[in-house]
Amino acid sequence: MKLKDLYNLAIEMGIKNDPRGEEEVKKILGKNKKRYDELKEDEKKEFDTDKLFNPYSDTRVLCGDMEKDIKRVLVGIDMEVGEVLLADRLTEKGQSIDLIIAHHPEGKAMSALYEVMHLQEDILARYGVPINVAEGIMASRIGEVRRGLMPLNHNRAVDAAKLLGYSFMCMHTAADNCVVDYLQKKIDDQKPETLDDIIKLLKEEPEYAEAVKYNAGPTIVVGSKERRAGKVLVDMTGGTSGSEDAYNKLQQAGVGTLVVMHIGEKHRKEAEKNHINVIIAGHMASDSLGMNLILDKFEEQGIEVIATAGLLRYKR
Repeated sequence: MKLKDLYNLAIEMGIKNDPRGEEEVKKILGKNKKRYDELKEDEKKEFDTDKLFNPYSDTRVLCGDMEKDIKRVLVGIDMEVGEVLLADRLTEKGQSIDLIIAHHPEGKAMSALYEVMHLQEDILARYGVPINVAEGIMASRIGEVRRGLMPLNHNRAVDAAKLLGYSFMCMHTAADNCVVDYLQKKIDDQKPETLDDIIKLLKEEPEYAEAVKYNAGPTIVVGSKERRAGKVLVDMTGGTSGSEDAYNKLQQAGVGTLVVMHIGEKHRKEAEKNHINVIIAGHMASDSLGMNLILDKFEEQGIEVIATAGLLRYKR
């Protein structure tokens, strides 16, 4: 496949599994098109035209020829300068790498991470929080994340890839949407009664079973095994952690348990204060599951996948 085809397939998978629904995503793309059309010619030069077909600012081809034929990819959760050098070393040893793929964003995808956080507003609304409240809750948090990204050295790994002649892409929210859809459907279908039932359900997936061996498997951080789960929300997409104010609104909306990749201590305390159970499923395992659902589609197209950098590769 060509690089552009892999990129488009990742976007397609992200949209198909987007918790907002495909119609809502099309509306967003339509708004981006309208905004672009209304720009002056000099302003259009600064517009990221990928936004006309890709709603995820943290999923991008960071460098490389879109027409390049791709046969073998090196994929990991965090692909930094060391992993770029690993790609070059593998190529020297006879395993030629055509494309480096990261889950977590790098380069311009990292600096624009905050843009995808608006997705969380729609998730909160879907679970009963009024949309005006959801947008109000998220506004300050999105601004905080945006300011926090400004001083970072975003392009280190991308620059290394360019110097060594490697194509480089990342697929963040596109993959996170996949794991959320997969787990939410499984939980909704099996209707686990207790938190322990959720833990057992997660461990049925090989990524979580493997993570247990590394002391990074599913863990209850608010609640206990015997606690009843109530309404369960899988909260693993939308860029990064949302607002601490969301827990009170989720509690009012009837959410009993959150299943997350990770959670900060301030957020955990807010969940506890609002009597919302929290299960940390595991960061690398959850990221791996989302990536694997896309990588399976890549392999169906004849792409060879080499996993590294925290990616627990399992096929379905």
